[in-house]
Amino acid sequence: MDANWLASRLAEGRSIESIAREAGRSPSTVAYWVNKHGLTSHHAAKHASRGGVPRARLEELVQDGRSIREIAAELELSPTAIRHWLAKYDLRTQPSRYVRGAGKPPSVVRECVRHGWTTFVKTGRAGHLRCGRCNAEAVVARRRRVKRMLVEEFGGACRRCGFSQYAGALQFHHVDPTTKAFQLGGRGLTRSLEALRREARKCVLLCANCHAMVEAGVATLPLAITCPEPPVAGSSTVGGSSMAERTAVNR
Repeated sequence: MDANWLASRLAEGRSIESIAREAGRSPSTVAYWVNKHGLTSHHAAKHASRGGVPRARLEELVQDGRSIREIAAELELSPTAIRHWLAKYDLRTQPSRYVRGAGKPPSVVRECVRHGWTTFVKTGRAGHLRCGRCNAEAVVARRRRVKRMLVEEFGGACRRCGFSQYAGALQFHHVDPTTKAFQLGGRGLTRSLEALRREARKCVLLCANCHAMVEAGVATLPLAITCPEPPVAGSSTVGGSSMAERTAVNR
């Protein structure tokens, strides 16, 4: 390949890959001729090898209890590179830490991709370990998702004043308190979707203000209000979650 032509392209700040596409040659061929003509790409420093990681430095970080991601951040390398050098030096980070509290069973502290080192808890019947913070966030997200679904199925607005701007301000009021099995809010929303629908059939949807006034006896429900029945079509469950619930998740 012509040295002057290559030099002009490199002077424009072009990469080896870009020059190879223009010339219809492979990047390795272009790189060969660039080196042969004694030329240098502006991007060479970016791809230059940074050298190895000193064993003493890596041992120091491992003994300090650092995780692979923490070591990678400290040394400005990728986690993959850190795993390579750990294997080369036959070093291992701590996969988990066990913490025992007074009167409590031992808990496992592991590294979460999102939250770093944190407590892992057993979840489900199989007892799989999961980040406690991730688990709590998932529970909160499901409560909100299920609440939104129930609000939509049962009218989507306060039956007394018509408020519909924010689902979080809408609440389920039991028309007959003696039939109330559980509250449709907070921890009550962790139950199965079918159980929640059965309980919601005993209620009318009210905004927080109207609900508070009705409960205090300051306001009354119109006689025409009757408990709505949610749509049945599409509510069959598969694998523990309903089709409607899975649809709402993908919205």
